[in-house]
Amino acid sequence: MRQIHINQTGFLRLPEVLKIFPVSKSTWWAGVKSGIYPKPVKLSANITAWRVEDIHTLVNSFKG
Repeated sequence: MRQIHINQTGFLRLPEVLKIFPVSKSTWWAGVKSGIYPKPVKLSANITAWRVEDIHTLVNSFKG
């Protein structure tokens, strides 16, 4: 995982999430499906994003 500053609240689109967790899109989506990664939020018909709080929780879970 890279050291990237993210806000405390808000939403991140998949490209920003993958900068924090450098995995392929298919690996990320498989992790979402299996429950390893947080579920996204549909902001509109064409926009999917993740809550920043959920990404912070995920990052902290890897820190030990």
